[in-house]
This record gives sequence, C-alpha cells and structure tokens, in this order.
Amino acid sequence: MVEKTLAIIKPDAIKKKVMGKILQRIEEEEFLISGLKMLHLTKEEAQGFYIVHKDKHFYDPLTDFMSSGEIVILVLEGEDAISHWRKVMGATDPAMAESGTLRQMFGSSVEQNSVHGSDGPETAEWEIDYFYKEKKEEE
Repeated sequence: MVEKTLAIIKPDAIKKKVMGKILQRIEEEEFLISGLKMLHLTKEEAQGFYIVHKDKHFYDPLTDFMSSGEIVILVLEGEDAISHWRKVMGATDPAMAESGTLRQMFGSSVEQNSVHGSDGPETAEWEIDYFYKEKKEEE
C-alpha cells in the first residue's frame, strides 16, 4: 500500500553534516520525496509538534533540542512508507539500533538520534499537516 510519512533530519545530524548522506539513503531506499523544507523551529513550534509527550520527563529537553538548530522536514511516499522508513531509521536508542540503520550510524543518544519518523497512519497525517497544511488567509 502506498503511504505518506513524515521524516525529520534533526539538528544533531545537520550539525554533523550528514544531511546529504541521509537524503542519499532516502533516495536509495526508493522513497518519493514529495515535500522538503529546512526550518529552525521556535521552542513553541517544537512544543506544539511534540504535544503528545507534554507530560513526559523528556518533553522539555526534547523541545529544547529540536529548537536548537536547523532541521529538514520531508514527506516521504512509497509502498508501506511508514514501516519502511522506521526500519531504515532503526531503534530510537542508537545503541540498540541494527547495524546500517541511520540511527546506528549517525545517532549519539535516545534524544539525539538524527532522524524522526511517524509511527502510524494517523500520526503521519497529523505530523504532515503540522508542517505542510496551507494556512488559510483571514477574509
């Protein structure tokens, strides 16, 4: 089934200058990139994106990190894109990620693990809308 998923190249990967390697891997995995933009989130934008985690202990450090530098926001399309991208990313903890996954290669911690991906169809739709939904002008 052809799906869409949101992918983020996080600030740690941008600072390490591995964005090109991650984009190359996306192309090698035969995803269609139907959206791509670079942003620097404000703390408030990061909090809005990660609102589902607002009561968790890692919320503030995560939103601080995600607003600490440039990120690349992508919409990836392909056959079973959500599960395919999650397999390419690897486990959240880079130390537990399989060899050859992006997080194993480029991540340094659970928080600074280089990439993000949607965890299901509803999440993907919400996350894509968060960054790509056209803002309606006030009439």
